[in-house]
Amino acid sequence: MEKSICTYGLIPVRSEATEQSEMVTQLLFGETFDVIDKLEGWCKIMIHHDGYEGWINAKLVQPLLDKEVENWMKAEKWIVPAPFIKIVSEPDKTTHLLSGGSSIFFNSSDRNSFIIGNKEYYISGNYSSSKPVASIAESASAFINAPYLWGGRSFYGIDCSGLTQNVFKIAGFQLPRDASQQVELGSIINFVEEAVLGDLAFFDNEEGAITHVGLCLGKGEIIHASGRVRIDKLDHQGIFDEESKKYSHKLRVIKRVL
Repeated sequence: MEKSICTYGLIPVRSEATEQSEMVTQLLFGETFDVIDKLEGWCKIMIHHDGYEGWINAKLVQPLLDKEVENWMKAEKWIVPAPFIKIVSEPDKTTHLLSGGSSIFFNSSDRNSFIIGNKEYYISGNYSSSKPVASIAESASAFINAPYLWGGRSFYGIDCSGLTQNVFKIAGFQLPRDASQQVELGSIINFVEEAVLGDLAFFDNEEGAITHVGLCLGKGEIIHASGRVRIDKLDHQGIFDEESKKYSHKLRVIKRVL
């Protein structure tokens, strides 16, 4: 089965093999995937880290040796901190912006450069990969004001479960893609007052389906993607929007997954 590595800042993954179809998620730089089907210039893929499936434009699939992809998959990778960094590729000297949550395997002694296929990439500017990993609160706050985008996983547009998945990935923990999957993890926190930084709060609709997730910050605050990434108040009823003076989401459960 053909395997590859995402070598773009992000790649839209769609529900069907057409540009007009719904974007269900995004591949970030350095994430690996299997090509499980092909159709008229499109590739159906299965993303390795969360098992998500969808279609991407075949032109965005980098031809690579299976061994190279397997080595990348097995290696300990550096996760790009939020919100983004800039890298430059050689020999074409083009610039790429990598959103927080992207993955890099430094396959040389230089911790600021790496190779994929026939290209070498350098971290641009004075940013160093040896910089200490940010806390969950710092990583989440770096996405503040990123616009809401269904299926998004980057600073340029992100949805609620994409935010929690990415923040946990930066911190070294793997979450499933969707809120309905994330709610299956961890142990239940019985009272909002017991919620601490890193707990996940889940919210449902009138039919009882989990439709929203946010990251608890402690002290009655939550960061979540709703219109934009924002910090709001959380109590036993749900999320209280100070701007509208109304509850925007009804609390279903709080889970401790760390």
